[in-house]
Formats: sequence, structure tokens, C-alpha cells
Amino acid sequence: MQLNLANQTVAVFGAARGIGRAIADEFVAEGCRVHGFDRKPDPATPSAGTTIVTGDVTSYEQVRAFAAGLGEVDHVVYSVGVGSGKFGFPFWNLEPGDWPRVLEINLLGAVNVAHAFAPKLITRRKGSLLFLVSVAGQIGSQTDPPYSAAKAGLINFMQCAAKDLAPHGIRVNALSPGMVKTELNQSVWQAGQARLAPAERQDYATWAEEKIRKVSPLGRWQTPAEMAAMAVFLASDHAQNITGQTLNLGGGQVMHA
Repeated sequence: MQLNLANQTVAVFGAARGIGRAIADEFVAEGCRVHGFDRKPDPATPSAGTTIVTGDVTSYEQVRAFAAGLGEVDHVVYSVGVGSGKFGFPFWNLEPGDWPRVLEINLLGAVNVAHAFAPKLITRRKGSLLFLVSVAGQIGSQTDPPYSAAKAGLINFMQCAAKDLAPHGIRVNALSPGMVKTELNQSVWQAGQARLAPAERQDYATWAEEKIRKVSPLGRWQTPAEMAAMAVFLASDHAQNITGQTLNLGGGQVMHA
């Protein structure tokens, strides 16, 4: 399948590692000009073909300055996520003070990006905006209520943005991973193990394999490469009638009619 994305310009937030990096690399492979924005670029293993600017998505000024420096942009991807770092079941294991940072990064950071790039996309009257969400935002995951609620809010905001931008020819969607071996996934394991007695604790590999068998009907992990393949497809003309949708790549963890 020819995606015909060559020479298009893409902004990827969270491009230095994990799913965001895989998405940036895949757009580069399609011949795109990719500009990344990340709080913590990895100087040891820089992404080939992606220029990365260091910044904080919770700062609208920084996000807006990044957008202003890019000129025309065809596609924007928000692949940023952070958990509370605590095990949230029941929810009162957390404190209200554990919520603001999670909401600011997962939800308000995405809002900052949408505000900064919408005028550019509207001027072009084409392009796409993609948010990385989570199956947790659709099932009321008790593992980390702030994270679950933030991603649920982002799904709703995506739908609002899709309706607002559709008359301008811009598509807005959400990509929802299930279980992917990333730093965020490992932080969930760490938070859960911390509450157990030493004799009950599991290493990451054992915990991960047990969890994936429990939650995924297909019983296998999802990968950053799979997310990247769907991201570039959603940016292509093959997806020109897909907007306002949450696409689940979770091995069947969430199923909708």
C-alpha cells in the first residue's frame, strides 16, 4: 500500500522514546520531515532523521514557540503519557494531590498542542491530529484512576476537536494501545509490587506475562511498531474518512459494536 506521505511535515510530541519514537521513525521511513518535542531527549541514542526540541507540554508558551518555528505542518501526533506512580486500587490509596500532574501532562498538555497547531492546520485546510490514549480511558481502570480519567478526558476532547476541525478538512483521531512494554508500563508494575510483601513480589517478566494472559483475548503484547504503522496510516489519504474515532490496538481488551 502506497501511503504517499513523502515530503510532508510531521510534529511528534514524545518522540524521544517508546511509542512516540517508533511513530517518529515510521514517518521518517515514509519520507516525511519529522520534528520532535520531548521533555527528556536521549542523547545516547538519538532518533535518525528526527530533529528533537526539549520542552514541557504543560507550558503553552513552549509548545506555541515550537509550533511557530516549524512553518507549515501536515500532521501532529501527541504521544505523551505519565502515570501517578502509585497503585490506585482502591482510589483512596492515592491523595487528591496525586492527580494534578497526571491531568496536566496527559490531558492539558494535549489541549496545549491542539490550541498551538489548530491555526496552522486550518490555514492548510488539510492534515491530521492524532492523540495517543489508552484502553484504561475506556474501562475505568482501577490501577491508576488519575491516568484512566485523564485519558478518558482526552478521548472526549478528541471528539470535540474532530467536530470543530472537520469543516476545515482536518481529521482528529485517538490511537489506544493496550499492553505495550514501555517505561510507563514498567512503572505500573513497580507501583503494584511496592504494596506487596517481599515474598509475594514478581519480576517484571513474570508479572507481565500473567497480566497479558488475563486482560487480552489474543494473549499477546502489543508493540510500538504496531502503533506506528497505524499512526502513519491514519495520516494518509487512505484514512480520509476516519475522524472522531478511538482505534483500539489492544488485542481485544476493549471491543465496541
